[in-house]
Amino acid sequence: MSYRPEFTATSIKLTYDVNAVNESTQVSTIEIPAERPLTVYVDDRELVTLMTLGAAPEALTLGYLRNQRLVQAIEEIVSIHVDWDKHAVSVTTRSGIENIEARTAKRVVTTGCGQGTMFGGLMDEVDTIVLSPDARLKQSTLYKIVNKIRTQDSVYAKAGSVHGCGLFSSEGELLYFIEDVGRHNAVDAIAGIMWLENISGADKVFYTTGRLTSEMVIKGAQMGMPFLISRSGTTQMGHFVAEKVNMTLLARCTGKHFLLVTGKERMVYEPELLDIPLHVA
Repeated sequence: MSYRPEFTATSIKLTYDVNAVNESTQVSTIEIPAERPLTVYVDDRELVTLMTLGAAPEALTLGYLRNQRLVQAIEEIVSIHVDWDKHAVSVTTRSGIENIEARTAKRVVTTGCGQGTMFGGLMDEVDTIVLSPDARLKQSTLYKIVNKIRTQDSVYAKAGSVHGCGLFSSEGELLYFIEDVGRHNAVDAIAGIMWLENISGADKVFYTTGRLTSEMVIKGAQMGMPFLISRSGTTQMGHFVAEKVNMTLLARCTGKHFLLVTGKERMVYEPELLDIPLHVA
């Protein structure tokens, strides 16, 4: 069995009930997403406060440390303990994080909903990332993924105001689905699960409901993802980084519509699908 740090397994309500009045002055109780701070402490040193739904706080913390490249191997982490009474998560490492002050001094506030942060220097590592050139995605598989997300039981369907990320197999099977108030948190949580379970991204497809910014592309590349899909669009920097690492970006994916903007050689088109009713494709 591969190494696993000691984890808590916390659970917390993901929605909050409030009263609302509609256009006809009718009062009803609705659900809204919970949003709560989670301050990350590494070896008793305060690192960052994440605003999160709280769906997978341990995986979020693990993925955050991984995607920030603060921890290189999962064996370096002894434990991750979440305490919602204190809105804190305590990470204990085996021998500390080398040069943590210098490595976290340059912080970039990203465009992620809920204010994401990335510590400077990650772009320097982009040139070392090599994504699988042999991975392929069938048009029918893309449609299967988009439809699965559309019909997925979710906090968004009940309460709105959250982003979701899904990890799919190359055949379009949903492996993991995480929602959070910011798309950067959702992707970090899945990154944490992948690291914990020793799952490679080389033959996987990643879906996000949010836009494809440089932050999302960098994190996807760090996870080894050749495919990044969104129902939203991409930004200039997201496009630039995707071209740099040769990632396949698919934007504006709704129904049978999509825009393939980078990594076009990985897409396997099936033109006959356009003549089949949507519910069959």
